[in-house]
Amino acid sequence: MPHLHLAPPVPTGRPALPTRDLAVAWFLMVLLAALAWVLTVDQSRHMGMEPGTMGLALPLFLLLWVVMMAAMMLPSVAPVAITWVRGINRRSTGPARALRIAAFVSGYLLAWTAFGLLAYAALAATGHLVDRDPGTGRWIGAAVFLLAAAQQFGPLKRVCLRHCRNPMFQLLQYSRYRPWAKDLRVGAHHGLYCVGCCWGLMIVLIPLGFMNIAAMAGLSAVIFLEKLWRQGPWLTWAVGLAFLVLAVLAPFQDWLLPGLDMSGSPMDEMTGRTG
Repeated sequence: MPHLHLAPPVPTGRPALPTRDLAVAWFLMVLLAALAWVLTVDQSRHMGMEPGTMGLALPLFLLLWVVMMAAMMLPSVAPVAITWVRGINRRSTGPARALRIAAFVSGYLLAWTAFGLLAYAALAATGHLVDRDPGTGRWIGAAVFLLAAAQQFGPLKRVCLRHCRNPMFQLLQYSRYRPWAKDLRVGAHHGLYCVGCCWGLMIVLIPLGFMNIAAMAGLSAVIFLEKLWRQGPWLTWAVGLAFLVLAVLAPFQDWLLPGLDMSGSPMDEMTGRTG
């Protein structure tokens, strides 16, 4: 069985944090991600996979979106957050370091919240189209998979993935930021690179289902491996090819598009039970 080789960390020229501090930092990030997964799984039990925003108002959607992003993204961003705190801001200790990590993560999630606005608009538009003509769902699904494949092969993906895999140069540039809300701004800037790297993976939740836990778990694994595994760039191409296959199959295989299937909506289920 081949061994999984993670991309080696870039040396910073500074001594590492004590093992205890590193353990605490990792524990905080893992705990946040685990709590976010618990909340996401619990919420998915009360929601179907109907097309569109599932009747969610924008504020509630964004709240759920942020929780989902915390669950899916924090494992892959943890090394960067901890590297920032230990390599650039070593003066902070104890609770101050935890606050710095929290500020970094908040800025990171702020970038994904901005993308959530676009996701909400896209879901609302697809929901409206499928409601008017359910047959358009298969073509919407094909188009989304094709767009996701194009992003996997595109230059923006390469540039942003290179940053996410080797962020040390940019982190050193961040050290010149003014102190005001420094960690928040660093997290937001890195989050924008992550959005540029992963937006194609996120949009496949439109055909696969916004609250499809299996799909989210699979995408989380892809994101983690793309950023941290030594063979991550090859995985990017493999996933792009898989999306191309799905784009070809989508118009003929409705089971590939649970998030665009009106028959699975909660309203239809209620109607069927009361009819």
